[in-house]
Amino acid sequence: MRVFRGFHHPDIAPACALTVGNFDGVHRGHQAMLALLNNEARHRGVPSCVLTFEPHPRDFFAMKAGTPEKAPARIATLRDKLSELERCGIEQAVVLRFDEGFAAQPPQAFMHDVLADGLHARYVLVGDDFRFGARRAGDYAMLDAAGPQLGFDVARMQSYEVHGLRVSSSAVRLALAAGDMARAAALLGRPYSISGHVVHGRKLGRELGFRTLNLRFGHRLPAAAGIFVVRVHGLGRGPLAGVASLGVRPTVEDAGRVLLETHCLEWPLDLDEGYGRVIRVELLHKLHDERKYESLEALKAGIARDEADARAWFRLAT
Repeated sequence: MRVFRGFHHPDIAPACALTVGNFDGVHRGHQAMLALLNNEARHRGVPSCVLTFEPHPRDFFAMKAGTPEKAPARIATLRDKLSELERCGIEQAVVLRFDEGFAAQPPQAFMHDVLADGLHARYVLVGDDFRFGARRAGDYAMLDAAGPQLGFDVARMQSYEVHGLRVSSSAVRLALAAGDMARAAALLGRPYSISGHVVHGRKLGRELGFRTLNLRFGHRLPAAAGIFVVRVHGLGRGPLAGVASLGVRPTVEDAGRVLLETHCLEWPLDLDEGYGRVIRVELLHKLHDERKYESLEALKAGIARDEADARAWFRLAT
């Protein structure tokens, strides 16, 4: 999959079948839409393309209003979103910066300058709640009416349901906030996971006897938080069982930075420190919320209990 920041690039596709959205989590509803998009692209002989935004528009408006706490919790990092789009067979992704200028763009300018002239869309597929342009004034009817003049067909996909529940990013966020990892996996069509490069931490885990692999989560409010039973991919021939903390580490740091710290229950003998490796961590079961321990000794004892609980979970799961 080719990824572009913006659409002013000579190598961008000269025509495409396009869908537009935030695609946070790339859940089963998104996957159904992307499958339809790929099919329409093949029929037209053009690549499939996703237009997405960073930051999330609701992040932008929350910050602009001075109420960052009203921004939606983030399910996936941009890296993971793009990885899932590629896994779904999308051939081109365009990431647009959502800023003041873009937010003020009239719907007509979005259709003409972005969809037609910028991305050369020949087919545009949107969801049933799609709105666009300044003050969300544009809707499906406006897009459908303008399509013939701008050179693209327009289609709308209705909601996707699982067991009578509409699959949405909001539903995934609710499941993750509740620690219901099985529910989240059912909505996503896969276990919830976070990936990235292993980075240096404070080396505190090593001092406590529980060395960890650390991944940064680049958003202040992750949809999931707490202590989890996990499975780690990318360290060897197969996945490794582990226990992980996702959050701000209240016992050892008060900086608000979100970190995923993973301790493998059994470390490969040939594994070095792992720095720079790209790993993927599946969050399988939530043990409990983050806790602030009164001392490092109490923290060490808490980690030991979490490790024992993770081992017990894997014994019961197999």
